Amino acid sequence: MATRAPFVVPALKKHTATVIMAHGLGDSGAGWMGLAQNWRRRGLFEEVTFIFPNAPMIPITVNFGMSMPGWYDLSKLGRDLDFEEAIRSQDEPGILRSREYFNTLIKEQIDQGINPSRIVLGGFSQGGAMSVFTGVTNKEKLGGVFGLSCYLLLSDRIKNQIPEDWPNKKTPFFLAHGTDDDIVKYEFGKTSSKLLQDLGLENVQFNSYPDLGHSADPQEIEDLEKFLQQVIPAEGEASAGL
Repeated sequence: MATRAPFVVPALKKHTATVIMAHGLGDSGAGWMGLAQNWRRRGLFEEVTFIFPNAPMIPITVNFGMSMPGWYDLSKLGRDLDFEEAIRSQDEPGILRSREYFNTLIKEQIDQGINPSRIVLGGFSQGGAMSVFTGVTNKEKLGGVFGLSCYLLLSDRIKNQIPEDWPNKKTPFFLAHGTDDDIVKYEFGKTSSKLLQDLGLENVQFNSYPDLGHSADPQEIEDLEKFLQQVIPAEGEASAGL
């Protein structure tokens, strides 16, 4: 899968955890780097390396076939789209290709000595959807998964993708969605949360943000911050090599 190397904000102390955060359609990894930089300025997550991958340039049907950064093709979008139609029209080959890339990013961290339980995968919109899909179907027990303004991909057939021992059945999932989202409807997020629980996930948190459109807001980021503090807490003095 041809893609630019991710942007990386390295840990300031001994690297004990990794957050991989994927952007949405038409964006780049740079679009979310400010989040990690803000946490750095506040002295948070100093043991964490943040990785912001870049999606490949691919033709996007809703963009009249013109190429833009995307994790998979999108043929339909907007308020008039219902959930079942969205699922039927999904680009399964593109989704599976991107999942393979996300799995590679996870494996690279494991190969560097990071315990999978200290790896968090997440993202916004398309990046969030890919993260949730990858997290549900991953063969490693991850520390956490988050998806902002997104939905569950291939929900009608994802059960066939889940490993037999399902290592992430108890993994914390943080989902967040604005009630006024006109790109990925709020109902998509809410339905996806229920579908994840119906699949058997035991730790799904769904947060609603009144009047928020297809974007993030300070309260949502604060809630995400708390989630990360819970799932990858600092390991203390040992993390500084003392």
